[in-house]
Amino acid sequence: MDILALADLTHAGAAVADTAVPMVPEDSFYGRLQAWTMALHPAWQWLGIILIAAIPMVESYGGGFLGVLAGIHPAVAIVAAVVGNMLSLALVVYAAHWVRGSVLKKRDPEAADTKKTAKRERVMRIFNRFGVPGVSILGPLALPSQVTAPLMVSLGASRQAVMLWMLVSVILWGAGFGLLGLGFLQLIT
Repeated sequence: MDILALADLTHAGAAVADTAVPMVPEDSFYGRLQAWTMALHPAWQWLGIILIAAIPMVESYGGGFLGVLAGIHPAVAIVAAVVGNMLSLALVVYAAHWVRGSVLKKRDPEAADTKKTAKRERVMRIFNRFGVPGVSILGPLALPSQVTAPLMVSLGASRQAVMLWMLVSVILWGAGFGLLGLGFLQLIT
């Protein structure tokens, strides 16, 4: 499916958006935001949410929430937010994997420093306690996923496992906050 087909889906969703996303009074901030968003071509709406969700600390939960507030159909906002967050995660996870591999190739096993700092030991305890699933799902409470994912890879976790559990986490957080945005709009209308 190409971007134009997705744009058509968004346009089709715009008819549904009248019932899915509560429209707020046009003279309010949210009403002006929704009017401005609906004036944009659907491909720009998708791209905007994808770019917003790629920003650390905003991620899928912020992108989904903002997309719904802007008047985009919740399903479209959540999917675009997940795509944006996962694109940035893939970039940092594969970069961390490459860096770790490069460092390990150059390291002399006999000269390896066994000294561990208190900070590293604390991170290792947390990682060993919760594992990849726990850190992936609970990590956004403390740090952006663009920090926790490469950290797990640098500690030796499988990049495939990290990407899989980060996908689960990004979907859960994005859907949860997208629905929270929908509830917020219903509350203010």
